[in-house]
Amino acid sequence: MQYSEKEILADALASEKTATDHYNTFANECVHDRVRNAILKCLEEEHEIQKNVFDEMHSRGYYPTPAADSTKLDQVKQKFGQCVK
Repeated sequence: MQYSEKEILADALASEKTATDHYNTFANECVHDRVRNAILKCLEEEHEIQKNVFDEMHSRGYYPTPAADSTKLDQVKQKFGQCVK
């Protein structure tokens, strides 16, 4: 059986999402600062890989994202803008 490019990329994206979930859990439960910092470094790297895979899928039309409605954008900005302050 041969997998399509889309299936391979989708599997890679799912794997990266799982990896970031696990690294995040490990970092949250880590007692030692040096180990926690190493795990956070791995988490950051995994997020970068995940973004690269997502961008590749998106550019090939495998992960379409519709344009956001400006009204919804304003609502989200208002809702979460307070968190940033």
